[in-house]
Amino acid sequence: MTTPLAIRARGIHVDFEVYTDRRAGLKSRLVKRRDATGKTVVRAIQGIDLDIYEGDTVGVVGLNGSGKSTLLSAVAGVLPLSSGELLVADEPRLMGVGSALIAEASGRRNIRLGCLALGMAKDDVDARIDDMIAFTELGEAIDRPLNTYSSGMRARIQFVVATAVSPRILLIDEALGVGDKDFRLKSRQRIEEIIAAAGTLMMVNHSLGELKAFCSRGIWLADGRVKMDAAIDEVIAAYEAEA
Repeated sequence: MTTPLAIRARGIHVDFEVYTDRRAGLKSRLVKRRDATGKTVVRAIQGIDLDIYEGDTVGVVGLNGSGKSTLLSAVAGVLPLSSGELLVADEPRLMGVGSALIAEASGRRNIRLGCLALGMAKDDVDARIDDMIAFTELGEAIDRPLNTYSSGMRARIQFVVATAVSPRILLIDEALGVGDKDFRLKSRQRIEEIIAAAGTLMMVNHSLGELKAFCSRGIWLADGRVKMDAAIDEVIAAYEAEA
C-alpha cells in the first residue's frame, strides 16, 4: 500500500526584499516603485522539490542562513511563496522559539488562548488546562505576564500549546533544547507519542544528536537548495565532514 503524502513541494521559492535605506524601502512599498534605492532581493529558498510522507521524521541541517527556518515557515504558511507549489495533507503546526505569544498576558491565558486558536472546544480546554499547566512545571509563574519570562519558560508554554492535540504535521524549529533534563525527557516522550500516532515531523535543530534521536531522514540545505536528502545518519556524516 502506498503511504500517503503529507507535504509536497514543487519548485518553491521564497524571496525577501531588503532595503539598506529604510525610508526608501517604506516609500517603495507605499507607492509600489520598482527602483527604490538600496533594494536587495535575498533568495532564501531556491527551487526546492520535496515529497514527505505520513509518518516521516525529517531532520533539516545546514549552516546559518541556509534556509532551514524559512523552509519550515513556508510549509507552515507563515511565509508566502514567491513561486512554486506547496501542498499539505493537513494544517501544519509550527513550534519555534519565535512563535507568537501575547507578552502582556499570563502563561495560563496564553495556553488557553493558544488552544482555542487551534480549534479546541472551550470545555475541552477547561478540562485539560490544569494538566497542561502541570506539564510546564512553571509553578506560580504561570500567572505572571510572559514579558517576565525567560526564553526557556516561554518555550515551555509554546511546547504545551503546540502539542495540546496531536497534529498530523508538526514542525519544530529549535524549540526542544529548553528546560532541565526531566522536562526535555517529557518533551521527547510527547513528540514520540505524536510520531507513533502516524504524525509527520520536520525538525530544525543545531543539536545533531537531537536530530538523530528523533529523525530517520535528513535534508541538508545549502544556499536555499537541497544539497542532500538521505538517511539521517548519512546526511549528518556528510554534513560534519564538510563543516
